[in-house]
Amino acid sequence: MTLTTTTHLNFRGTARQALDFYGSVFGGEVTAATYGQFGMPDGVPGFDKLVFGQLDGPVRLMAYDVPGADDADDAAATAGSTRRENGMTITDRSFFQSLRASSLDELQPVWDGLAEGATVIEPLAASAWSAGFGMLTDRFGVTWVLDVA
Repeated sequence: MTLTTTTHLNFRGTARQALDFYGSVFGGEVTAATYGQFGMPDGVPGFDKLVFGQLDGPVRLMAYDVPGADDADDAAATAGSTRRENGMTITDRSFFQSLRASSLDELQPVWDGLAEGATVIEPLAASAWSAGFGMLTDRFGVTWVLDVA
């Protein structure tokens, strides 16, 4: 038996922008289909939003726009928040997206890309367990934990 897992991200009107952004950071090909392409009548709110989206490359992600939700300017309202306090991570998020690289040289450009417009929770730096560890919430509200194996 062969099993795979792919993170499926849910957005509030910004799925296409998020997938394009992740494609620019990680590389790969974005495939996307709108609600309109699946039969929603033109002029109905959400017609141009994604019912299916996928980034297929070194990192594979899926995404769509939650029907009826369009709070593109308030990613944190959907995503929750995460912060560091007294050496602890405090969050109301149900998950973090983890990304591990084999070297700091491999990880640094990914960090730099994800950090554009992000809230840095823990800067990318050497830690007791890794040559590089960092945490951020990107501009689309996804919290990433990045480290070197």
